[in-house]
Amino acid sequence: MDKIKIEKIQESKLKETGVFSWPIWEKEASRFDWHYDETEMCYILKGKVTVETKDGKSVNFGPGDFVTFPKGLDCVWDIKEPVRKHYNFR
Repeated sequence: MDKIKIEKIQESKLKETGVFSWPIWEKEASRFDWHYDETEMCYILKGKVTVETKDGKSVNFGPGDFVTFPKGLDCVWDIKEPVRKHYNFR
């Protein structure tokens, strides 16, 4: 399975891709299981998150990070600080 990919992308490229027109998702500090039926791309506007995968690995991301979650991923979201993100499924 592909891994979670975290990138820093220039704002001009984000605008070109249309990221700022994507829907926004917000969630308070919490912890929950999640499964991705589709690939999700998201751009983090605020918050701090740790995502743990079933193989015991974890990734951290926050404001300014562009994160891609692969289709088929099972994970646990641990939101440390309330999160706000643009997101898009493909």
